[in-house]
Amino acid sequence: RKVVVDAGYLGTGRHIVFGLVEVDVTKARELRRLLSEREGTRISFTAFIAASLARAIASDPGVQAYRDWRGRLVVFHDVDVVTMIEPEAGRVAIPHIIRSANRRTVRDITDEIRSIQASPKSSEQHSALVSLAPRLPRFVRLLFFRIAKKNPHWFKRLEGTVVLTSVGMFGRGGGWGIGFLPTHTLGITVGGIAQKPGVHDGRVEVREYLDLTISFDHDIVDGAPAARFSRRLIGLIETATLLQEAAG
Repeated sequence: RKVVVDAGYLGTGRHIVFGLVEVDVTKARELRRLLSEREGTRISFTAFIAASLARAIASDPGVQAYRDWRGRLVVFHDVDVVTMIEPEAGRVAIPHIIRSANRRTVRDITDEIRSIQASPKSSEQHSALVSLAPRLPRFVRLLFFRIAKKNPHWFKRLEGTVVLTSVGMFGRGGGWGIGFLPTHTLGITVGGIAQKPGVHDGRVEVREYLDLTISFDHDIVDGAPAARFSRRLIGLIETATLLQEAAG
């Protein structure tokens, strides 16, 4: 909890721009259900979103750039997605980095998430450093975060390159989550899913819409590339591209 409070403190004063979007996930959820039945194991929706997010970033990696201590922009071409994984209901969720998610399949990421749920200590984030942090004075923790942020390559190893959080998986109905973005340049918050009328193939039908919040640091990313990234992400999710690849 102390580390979470520190993260909130670090998030204050940043020039974060939020985009609230609705994404039609009717096709994705149906295809996910069919794949889960075919393979005999539940395909993770978080894995699908993480894979789609990473693929969208890979087309323009500048949206996950970082500025070093000399003011230079450092751009990473691999996308390391850090997300919170809850081992089981009631237990504290732990941060886990899905490395090179832009080069991996939904099935592969699903297996990794299930593995961490079964054995949380196998996550690289479950380290002595994480265990030690709450025991250190607050000013030491904050100084550590600030130093790491100014060294993008070190930051990437410790914190990944983009953050994916979910607030909608525990409830029913739509709704956006407006969270803080402590240190990352780009973050996605997965909200709720609601059924509502929508136009599909020229007809009004009941569709399923996912509420997504896209947050980015305006000091690093301008509006135009952020908008192009958002369109790519929405397109990948709505067409269920990566699930179709998995289905062959």
